[in-house]
Amino acid sequence: MNNKQAAFTLALQDSPVIAAVKNEDGLIRALESDCTVIFFLHGTILNISTLVARAKACGKFAFVHTDLIEGMSVKDISADFIARNTAADGVISTRPNLIRRAKELDLITIQRFFLLDSLSFDNVLRQSSNADAVDILPGAMPRVISRLVQQIQQPMIASGLLADKHDVMAALSAGALAVSTTSEDLWFI
Repeated sequence: MNNKQAAFTLALQDSPVIAAVKNEDGLIRALESDCTVIFFLHGTILNISTLVARAKACGKFAFVHTDLIEGMSVKDISADFIARNTAADGVISTRPNLIRRAKELDLITIQRFFLLDSLSFDNVLRQSSNADAVDILPGAMPRVISRLVQQIQQPMIASGLLADKHDVMAALSAGALAVSTTSEDLWFI
């Protein structure tokens, strides 16, 4: 683990709720929150650099979900774009090639997996080894989180369908290092 990854992990240990931002109003609230990490789930290739700069100016870790940024592609060049044109600390993607390329560029990588059934569970075990952290959706599955945490080496983030503080605490108690949520109320718990 390099210094950047260690600082990221420490930040999540201190503040385990990640603000997942999907619009401008959400970004304003995230910047006001105690969340130390922001996931950008919106933006375009024209404004992502500015959005990230705003988060960095407030002392936040900034991660760009490359799959959701308008104008990005599934090709490695998207990771190059983020590394060269933004101050982002890392990327989130479902695409193994983008995770691999982002690591080569010294970005922190978070590979996102959608858990639908036992086959997708097994995919996490097979495909997660290159990422610095694993993000699973939905995050409101403490028993599944507990099983998965025992079988992977990377820190886990639980995202999606977290409705209240109980869901957040259940995911963390099951072994997730952090939770990511678009629910602005949870950014302030």
